Amino acid sequence: MSTTTNPVVVGVDGTPASNNALRWAMDEAVVRGCPLHVVNAWNYEPMADWRENTVQQAEAESEALIDEAVRAASEGLTELPEIVRRSLRGYAAEVLEKASEGAALLVVASHTGHWMRQIVLGSTSMHVVRHARSPIVVIPVTDREPAEAAR
Repeated sequence: MSTTTNPVVVGVDGTPASNNALRWAMDEAVVRGCPLHVVNAWNYEPMADWRENTVQQAEAESEALIDEAVRAASEGLTELPEIVRRSLRGYAAEVLEKASEGAALLVVASHTGHWMRQIVLGSTSMHVVRHARSPIVVIPVTDREPAEAAR
């Protein structure tokens, strides 16, 4: 087993697909002997948000999402990597592109949004495949699991 200080970076968004990517990334970080950076990108648009919210609430929700994802993904594992939680403000594709700088590996789930959202906003996984500054692994969504979490 080789060890490196360059982290495995994984993007999470609370969907089952991103939780699968997190579990895969945890295992890979253990094998590589490196830290795991768990990244959730959040944005605050006061004029476009449908509910009353503050920047602090948006960030707290992001941090809670990361904590829950890490808790669920680590259940039953006997060995965990060093985990660094990173709640970062911005658009997911851009946040993950920047987070990939200096990473040993970037892990994302494939298309986790509705097809119309993909067409209009684009795909985070497609963006990072084109622009990431590290090797990238895209964990596919299987047809046996829903891409989006029930909201």
